Amino acid sequence: MAKNIFDVLKERGFIKQTVFEDDLYNLLGSESVPFYVGFDPTADSLHIGHYIPIMAMAWMQKYGHKPIALIGGGTAMIGDPSGRSDMRSMMTKETISHNCDCFRKQMGRFIRFEGENAAIMVNNGDWLLNLNYVDFLRDIGVHFSVNKMLTAECFKSRMEKGLSFLEFNYMLMQGYDFLKLYQDYGVKLQLGGDDQWSNMLAGANLIRKKESQPAFAMTFTLLLTSEGKKMGKTAKGALWLDENKTTPYEFYQYFRNVEDVKVEECMRLLTFMEMDEIKELTKYNDQRMNAAKERLAFEVTKLVHGEEKALEAQRQARAAFGGGNAEDMLTIEIDSNVTLVADLLIAAGQAKSKGEAKRLIEGGGVSIDSTKIANPFGEIPADSVAKGEFILHKGKKVHLKVVIK
Repeated sequence: MAKNIFDVLKERGFIKQTVFEDDLYNLLGSESVPFYVGFDPTADSLHIGHYIPIMAMAWMQKYGHKPIALIGGGTAMIGDPSGRSDMRSMMTKETISHNCDCFRKQMGRFIRFEGENAAIMVNNGDWLLNLNYVDFLRDIGVHFSVNKMLTAECFKSRMEKGLSFLEFNYMLMQGYDFLKLYQDYGVKLQLGGDDQWSNMLAGANLIRKKESQPAFAMTFTLLLTSEGKKMGKTAKGALWLDENKTTPYEFYQYFRNVEDVKVEECMRLLTFMEMDEIKELTKYNDQRMNAAKERLAFEVTKLVHGEEKALEAQRQARAAFGGGNAEDMLTIEIDSNVTLVADLLIAAGQAKSKGEAKRLIEGGGVSIDSTKIANPFGEIPADSVAKGEFILHKGKKVHLKVVIK
């Protein structure tokens, strides 16, 4: 008997919350289930926060279920209050359309948009933007209790600063999305992050009330550090899936440097590695965890950027940290008029300002070749300049080959 996808997701640690679990389990084990995940098109790239839902979509598709990526082209015109203390800025239709195209390209590395159970991408702007408001209130609004809505975490967190009626409509719209996808595509399940739980339940309940049919919601674990903070935040900001925003090398290095205690979880959630191999690689609590981290970084980078760029990032990392060819080290070029070490750090993308660069130098974290830089106003050592190239070291984790143009 084929394994139920519910068991796979549970074993790998995806599932955080669900409703009517036994019924959902039986449904997923007995038929191909169309399901959807919503994506807010507020940027032209997905980021690490989208990664777990996309991996869940990929696993669901592998086990015969049909993924629908719902782009919130309509709801993005309003903004989702979930997890926010401020009101989100509104977007043009052209920007949303461009962002949708970028999302589809990135998702194509994980899920298939052709063949059996092919994924499809739909935009809720197609049905939300032309709604008659009075008809919508009579048909949909009548099924929502304001008292119950106000107990939802996504609204409670906004009550002190003020929640606009514009945003209060968001739950109705997301609930209507689920109903519309049920009517058009037979969607019976919504998947998403745990911060969407209230909105997802609203949609499942709306289908049960209006259609007298079962509908389900399932949320996923958030990827957190051991301190409980969201993973995926770097010194430069979010960890993006677009190589122009986060390079494959930076992406690789992020996962190469995750905490030892998080390696197994990241492997389970972010790769397609077999569970037995994951347990074997992560059973140690010593230097052997470095091999597991390197494997994690390679697998995740390969999924996002392809094998060629993952191998290149791996070579660059090995060259920078030993065990590899120095010629493979990540290389940047600088103009010959860059003479101060502080300016070098900025040019190399290792500091955002002269103030930050000087603090790094004063903290003793900057070296050029084997020379430790102590003077925050110092120049690049003359012998390094004379060679035309040198190695810039920032802390223990950043090692760059610098070539003077």
